[in-house]
Amino acid sequence: MPITDFTFYLVAIPAVFLLGLAKGGFAGVGVLAMPLMALVISPIHAASIMLPILIVQDAVSMWVYRGTFDRRNLMIMLPGACFGVLLGYLFAAYVSDAAIEFAVGLIAVWFAIRNLVASRKATLLPGQGHPVLGVFWGGVAGFVSMIANAGAPPFQIYVLPQRLARDVFVGTGVFFFAVVNWVKVPPFFALNLFTRENLATSLVLIPLAIASTALGVWLVRRVSTERFYFIIYLVMVGVGGKLIWDGLRGLI
Repeated sequence: MPITDFTFYLVAIPAVFLLGLAKGGFAGVGVLAMPLMALVISPIHAASIMLPILIVQDAVSMWVYRGTFDRRNLMIMLPGACFGVLLGYLFAAYVSDAAIEFAVGLIAVWFAIRNLVASRKATLLPGQGHPVLGVFWGGVAGFVSMIANAGAPPFQIYVLPQRLARDVFVGTGVFFFAVVNWVKVPPFFALNLFTRENLATSLVLIPLAIASTALGVWLVRRVSTERFYFIIYLVMVGVGGKLIWDGLRGLI
């Protein structure tokens, strides 16, 4: 039987909606979903409900953005991400979630503000990311995704400066996190997190997950590339600020 508490769904519905917008292309806003869910259930319980939903949303987004992604970035970043997920599983009990959130938040805010200021002074020229940095940031994204469900900022730090076409940037993120989410499945099974109640609750929320992902895609495709990048940097500042706040609360 799924969770039947009305209060849970008051929080879960907007959380799933945010995840759908993120999977549709507004990468980063999905990081707000877990703090919402943590208001009514434990974070690990929330993560086990959300992972099947994320996998379904990934499937929808992968179909929409099929053939529209940067293969080079995926080949560079995914090996590091898989290793990062493994490290997150092995060291989850020894790592402070608050410290990770605080550090990632600081880096994200600094990176986003720096690029927002630079873009106002001059047009930013696209560049090609160094492979070593790609492996590093891929690993950080996988590790943080496993520990704190906040892998978007590290991914964006490596890929955003390349100034890919809007749909290519979104598609690359879609395929990257689709693989990361499947890599997270065995550790979740090993931790016995996929209970019947959790899976049934995920199933109840999946129709909303599909609809919100489709809405996210529809919205993204009505925004120009330049405005899209500007929005992503603003979202990054907001997400980074939220991570800094959560990290400080946990550390203090």
